[in-house]
Amino acid sequence: MKTVVTFGEIMGRMAAPENLRLRQTRAFEVTYAGAEASVAASICNFGGTARYVTALPKHALAEATMDSVRAVGIDTQFVLRTDEGRLGLYFLETGANQRPSNVIYDRADSAIAITPADQYDWDSIFDGAQWLHLSGITPALSESAAEATLVAAQKAKAAGCQVSIDLNFRGKLWKWDASKSSRELAQETMRTILPFIDVVIANEEDCHDVLGIRAGDTDVHSGALDTSRYPGVARQVVQQFPNISKVAITLRESLSATHNNWGAMLFDASSDQPAFAPLDADGNYQSYEIKNIVDRVGGGDSFAGGLIFALTTPELSEPQTAVKYAVAASCLKHSIKGDFNFSTRGEVEALMGGSASGRVVR
Repeated sequence: MKTVVTFGEIMGRMAAPENLRLRQTRAFEVTYAGAEASVAASICNFGGTARYVTALPKHALAEATMDSVRAVGIDTQFVLRTDEGRLGLYFLETGANQRPSNVIYDRADSAIAITPADQYDWDSIFDGAQWLHLSGITPALSESAAEATLVAAQKAKAAGCQVSIDLNFRGKLWKWDASKSSRELAQETMRTILPFIDVVIANEEDCHDVLGIRAGDTDVHSGALDTSRYPGVARQVVQQFPNISKVAITLRESLSATHNNWGAMLFDASSDQPAFAPLDADGNYQSYEIKNIVDRVGGGDSFAGGLIFALTTPELSEPQTAVKYAVAASCLKHSIKGDFNFSTRGEVEALMGGSASGRVVR
């Protein structure tokens, strides 16, 4: 496969150990992560080729960040090292049972947030590439980051790449224009980027917050979703942006912080048909039941990574197979600590084939 490029911020992840609350914590577990880096990591761990683009300061913590990315085989040759800006951080409190997880961001004035779009060598970045993946997190950081995201999409299209974006609405981040609410700013900004997008990845909350589209009266907080409404959501996305060829919607039923049901739909605009996964023996949608979540953070990114890998791999690219692969990959990620999905293609395909018992492999 040709190279998949991802562009966005990577941060220090400061996690409270086990299920401690942040106010109880005196020593953090430190790793490095960001949505787009996590997608690139998945693709490399599945056997693909990925290139990661970001901006980082020139100091030892940034070097540690790059070490973690290079360790899984990601190409980092186009990561900018800047004299200004800082390494962003986020603090994670992992929930349990009825107590939800919580994230505190510390990302103001990070290197990528203050780096102008024209500082990146886009022509070289997309040389030999077939795909660009973006998220709605990066343009939420600053006006400069939003402009860089838009330029990246435009340059990728000019280079002949497919472009995907995970809408990833983060209300805590969309603050760079005080005259607008978070939703207003997100909708206004993302609507300038979406005309250059081929594949949209989202959940129902993202579709509502970014595009004003709801799946009827479905309540994502109730623990049950009416999946029959989601093809209509996808059709509305395509109606608003006819350039979009596929819409993937993840279907998470959150029964508690540690017990979720998980699946997804991939809508193909060319056939006007949805594909759901996973399916039962009769071909009906039946979600994975994940009863003991180890780490939910990065679950959506592992879905995006699995989907992009499948769509760029000929034997996996048929829509039903692609969404089946992406859902299985992201299901496995819920068992892995940290943001990166360290599952292999063989492990994903085993789960796709029904190997879900968790028995020891000897």
